[in-house]
Amino acid sequence: MSTARYITTTLPYVNADPHIGFALEIVHADIVARYHTLAGDDVFFNTGTDEHGQKIFEKARAAGKDPQAYVDEYAEKFRRLKGALGLSADLHFIRTTEPRHRAAAQEFWRRCEARGDIYKKLYRLKYCVGCELEKTDSELKDGRCPLHPAQDLETREEENYFFRFSKYRQPLVDFYERCPDFVVPDFRFNEIKRFVERGLEDFSISRLAAKMPWGVAVPGNEKQVLYVWFDALVNYVSTLGWPEEHERFEKYWGTSEAPTAVQFAGKDNLRQQSAMWQAMLVSAGLPSSRQIVIHGFITSGGQKMSKSLGNVIDPYTIVAEYGTDALRYHLARHVHPFEDSDFTMEKFKEAYNANLANGLGNFVSRVTALVARNEKLKMKNEKVQCKSKKLLNAVEQAQRAYHAAFGAYHIQNAADEVWKLIQAGDEHVQATRPWESEKPDVLEDLRALLGEIATLLVPILPETAEKIVSALKTCTIPAPLFPRK
Repeated sequence: MSTARYITTTLPYVNADPHIGFALEIVHADIVARYHTLAGDDVFFNTGTDEHGQKIFEKARAAGKDPQAYVDEYAEKFRRLKGALGLSADLHFIRTTEPRHRAAAQEFWRRCEARGDIYKKLYRLKYCVGCELEKTDSELKDGRCPLHPAQDLETREEENYFFRFSKYRQPLVDFYERCPDFVVPDFRFNEIKRFVERGLEDFSISRLAAKMPWGVAVPGNEKQVLYVWFDALVNYVSTLGWPEEHERFEKYWGTSEAPTAVQFAGKDNLRQQSAMWQAMLVSAGLPSSRQIVIHGFITSGGQKMSKSLGNVIDPYTIVAEYGTDALRYHLARHVHPFEDSDFTMEKFKEAYNANLANGLGNFVSRVTALVARNEKLKMKNEKVQCKSKKLLNAVEQAQRAYHAAFGAYHIQNAADEVWKLIQAGDEHVQATRPWESEKPDVLEDLRALLGEIATLLVPILPETAEKIVSALKTCTIPAPLFPRK
């Protein structure tokens, strides 16, 4: 029976070109979406671009461009990731400057306001432009934001609207208790639980239009615009057509009794996704998310990527030289799904040659060449099962571990199981030496094993999986899947 599922990434802020960090997030989300599609589920997969806010307004002005023209240019760069990264064909793309999103954000505001959760006050605060967040003294290190230490904090004083976040401390604590797997991994869940248990402070949800006009107008007060989190986070429901398309929203977002939305986000978005957004949903009378999957950062040579250090990695450049599936492979198998991982082109090239060119590529070429030379096997296009007990056990064990890994969103472990089967196949070839004499049973086993490998590769390396299946059906030797670099 088909199950409706909703999978989404955070919306990247369009003040810079796409980088490898967001490629990690969307490729991991796409792998999970493809896995569920392969299982027969009805998947709604979403991404898009966050296009309002002070940083974008200032960059557009500095570039001498109209803000809308500025975000149009950058949004297209992110939209093109769909082809470059081999993302699912039915991927949905929402922009926060779209009329449907603007209307949804304003309706969301009205519902929270009707609940008594929005009020206006004059305030003074320390503000990190990089995070787009207010900062308390306890969150700072040596008076600076730990995530953006090079940027000076701004001191702001103005009258804005606030959301009664403090009201939702106990409801969030109770919610976390009812949903012990709400945030993945556990150590991130423990982190947000400690944050909420310490007590919550109301947060600002608007800005003066006179100072920052680039945003959605506050309903009933055009002198204020919605602040980024009370705007951007609503994309998760506006992309579903909320509030007009009620049936579609309930099908994919789920109900209070059976929520389905799974959100992928970086560790710098933990508070916004798993606490602020959940409180906002309760206030608006909407079901909570089902799960929040938090990944770490990608570093380069042990340092955080930054333009000033010259170590930012462009996913488009890698794809142009090595191909889409080469990058997907590295992000799946050589980047930890939850902790920080180091990415350098030297490490990338080493893994490419060892595990793709010499590993998967050689195994596919060897098996398809053996099969292509056997006239009896050319006549058999149906999928067959391994007769070798050793190979059959290896397949069954890998399948169990593979599905368990996906259940825990541990993509790296799932990919490892596929390469264990490739290794088992190589060992079987060396042990049986089928090229020395006609051994149809051995070749059938290898063909069956390669078919199983292709199936498990569908979510991870979709283009490669399709090439393998085609080669097995036609009994032809494909061009090298991954030429050595």
